[in-house]
Amino acid sequence: MRRTIFFVFFISFVVSNLFAQNWDINTLHRVNGWDNKFVRNYNKFISRSEPYVAIGVPVAMALTAWAKKDKDLLKDAVYVGAFVVAYGMKYLVDRERPYERYPDRVHPYSHESSPSFPSGHTASAFALATSLCIKYPKWYVIAPSALWACSVGVSRMNEGVHYPSDVLAGAAIGAGCAI
Repeated sequence: MRRTIFFVFFISFVVSNLFAQNWDINTLHRVNGWDNKFVRNYNKFISRSEPYVAIGVPVAMALTAWAKKDKDLLKDAVYVGAFVVAYGMKYLVDRERPYERYPDRVHPYSHESSPSFPSGHTASAFALATSLCIKYPKWYVIAPSALWACSVGVSRMNEGVHYPSDVLAGAAIGAGCAI
């Protein structure tokens, strides 16, 4: 467990420092500029779905476990809580949102009150997706889980609220906590 926590923090540190700020903002500027009506609406929907799916699936798993008296399923439902690690790190790192730092380059399609690094939405999406993929290694679980988790990360950049490195760190934290 300690190795996993160390690994998650180490990867987050490396991701935040490895990528030059120019790469981060240039990539974000491109993704934030995808202004097709379908893409904008899809990303807004996906971004807003994260809290409901990331909380709803573990709650549904816990309720099912309780009804069936399945202790293993209940344990799996509890392991999906990577958002606690991600939100704790947000306040330790305290990185400005891209739309605050680069108001001339990044248009915010939504506003957030918490710091930027790492992406909590992406962390919880990847924690859920990875947990489901490990527990139920079937293509019909893996494909939609991976697509949804990746879509959450891209949507956070398209919304203008996260840098690519925030999303990569969130994905590493989420997947690392699930593993």
